[in-house]
Formats: sequence, C-alpha cells, structure tokens
Amino acid sequence: MNTVTTPQKSWPLRQPVIFLILAALGWLGLYQTLLPGSEALVAALPVDRASHLGGALQFFFYDTPKVLMLLTGVVFVMGMVNSYFTPERTRALLAGRSEGVANVMAASLGIVTPFCSCSAVPLFIGFVQAGVPLGVTFSFLISAPMVNEVALTLLFGLFGWKVALLYLGLGLAVAIVAGWIIGRLKMEAYLEDWVRDMPKTSAQFEDAQTTLADRIQAGFSAVREIVGKVWPYILGGITLGALIHGYVPEAFMASFMGKEAWWSVPLAVLMGVPMYTNAAGVIPIVQALLAKGAALGTVLAFMMSVIALSLPEMIILRKVLKLRLIATFVAVVAGGILLVGFVFNAVL
Repeated sequence: MNTVTTPQKSWPLRQPVIFLILAALGWLGLYQTLLPGSEALVAALPVDRASHLGGALQFFFYDTPKVLMLLTGVVFVMGMVNSYFTPERTRALLAGRSEGVANVMAASLGIVTPFCSCSAVPLFIGFVQAGVPLGVTFSFLISAPMVNEVALTLLFGLFGWKVALLYLGLGLAVAIVAGWIIGRLKMEAYLEDWVRDMPKTSAQFEDAQTTLADRIQAGFSAVREIVGKVWPYILGGITLGALIHGYVPEAFMASFMGKEAWWSVPLAVLMGVPMYTNAAGVIPIVQALLAKGAALGTVLAFMMSVIALSLPEMIILRKVLKLRLIATFVAVVAGGILLVGFVFNAVL
C-alpha cells in the first residue's frame, strides 16, 4: 500500500513564535558587537587608526555588516507584512478612488509595498487596466522606490528618527504633489497606444488565509530576493562612502555641497539621475557626505534623485510612456526635489 508523505517543515516554520523571539535576540546581540569588532579589526592591521586609510577601513568594517544586518532584518519583517499587499490587492485599493485622496493613499501604500523600479512596467500596465487614474499611478510609482521601508529603516539606524521622519515627510510630499500635478495635466494621450488601448479589467483579489509560518516563509523569500540583488550595490556604496570618509577633506566637501553654494542642490540632482542604485546603496554615501560637512538639503536632494529619477527607470518606463510624458514626469519630480533641497538648506 502506497502512502503519501508530506515534506517535513523546517524548524522555523514548525515553531514560528519561538523562532522569531530567538532570531530577534540573536540579531540584537550581534549588532552590539559591530563597533568594537570593527575597531579590533583595524587595530590588528599594520595601519595607523588616525590615518586616512585607518579611518576608511574602520568605516568599511563597521558599516558593511551594519547596513547588511539592518537591511536583512527590515526586509525579513516587511516581507512578512508585505504578504498582505499583493499587486492585486494594491490595485483594488486604488481603483475607483478620486484624485487627491487617492494620491495620498497611493503614496502611503508605496511605503509598505515591495515594488521597485524593475517592477515599473508590469505595475503600470496593471494599474491602467484596473482603471487607476494616471496621476494616482505616478504617486505610487514615485513613492514605492523612494519612500520604502528599507530607506526609512537604514536612515533611522544610521541617523536617528528625526532624519528618518524628515525623509518620510518629504518623500510623501513629493510623491503626492507630483502625482496630483501629472493627473491635473490630463496626459493620458501620451501613454503608448498599445497601453491606452488595452481592455479594462476589474481590480479584484482573493483574500487567502495566511498563517504565521507562511508569513515567515515570505520573509525568507524577500531576503533572498532583495538582499540577494542589492548587496553588490551596498558594497559599492560603502566603499565609496569609506573613501569619502577617509580621504576627502571637510573643507572641500563643504564648499562643494555646503549651504553657501547655491548651485549645490541642482548639481546634486544632476549627479544623482545617471546613478543606478537603491536606498541601501546610496545611504552609506549620504552618511559620509554629511560627516564631511555637506548640507542636509543638498544630500537629501541627491538621495531622492538617485532613487526616484534613475536613468534605468526612465528607460524601462519608455516602453509604456511617450517621451513627452516621461519628460513631464522628470520635470515635476525634479522640481519637487529641488524645492526640498533649497528649503531645508535655508531653514536648517
């Protein structure tokens, strides 16, 4: 007689509550060892800790595991949370909403949904088919990569809650206002013809019952998917940040990106657009720039332009948008980012 055996679940899925408690305690304990560990590593090397090289190495040895640990922890937790926010559910929440309120809702959903610029085209098509207004769709597409849980958690871990909340408020404001302006311009005619002519579909979703073990599995999948993709950008960003931290004179950085240089904000935006990285990769660079005397408004403008106006995303969106709509999108978002940079350089 043949018997069908079901695969044995791994221990974290069999004891999900105990696993989460032990994982949190282990993560916190390891996190406390990072600073003394980085100092011990530099002390073991034949370099002077007070030298440029010593400072750069300590920055690299400390920030690399710190950023990777913060990223892994928040991606795992948000992977559990994001098991609720499927693309179908997100479309259903936004479809049929009026502009204004819908822009706010779309930008807010962007914080907790696991979508990045690489998802831009399929998400855009799905939103258009579900009847989500164009401006509301843009509010979501701006917010999702720029004001996401990874950016906010890393900012909180590296700079504290004030900077994280400041970035949250600024990012949401840019996403909401930019989406609303694009919606008011009525630019549906500048969608590619094949997108505009697609048949409309109903925005529905099935509310599946999900257990805690299922959500833990979703967390593991998110870590493999996201951390597995972005770790090279993190290492690149930390390496560049370490070089800035160790070798760039403070006086030079202050003159280049300080408050007194009025052109520093537009220059920061122009520098950010061609770069291809994400929040996890750019935040170590931001940390080094601020430590060297760069102005907060200028650095925030640089970070926002890297994440929200990356050239690769524009190339991806070209598949569904005509050039005039892409140019309008870039101009409106860049205008909001410039305003953020100038205002905060003036008041802080």
